[in-house]
Amino acid sequence: MKSFITVTGKDAVGVVAKVATLCSEMNINILDVTQSILSGMFAMIMLVDMSGCNVSHREARKNFALLREKMNMDINLTRSEVFDAMHKI
Repeated sequence: MKSFITVTGKDAVGVVAKVATLCSEMNINILDVTQSILSGMFAMIMLVDMSGCNVSHREARKNFALLREKMNMDINLTRSEVFDAMHKI
């Protein structure tokens, strides 16, 4: 199952490393990533493979929510089929 992780917020040291570390801890494979810094604002989209994830999708979302609070950034985990449906309009 593929999903997207989106991260936006004020740029800070270690953003990519912290998100990648959490993915590794949950056995989420990063397939592709794009990132940019625009006027001090960080934006990243990761395409990930959740098929080997060692927690439920709900638990993974909860873990990313905790990281979101800790980093004071917007971090979301969205299944690819939901992401696709949202962007068909």
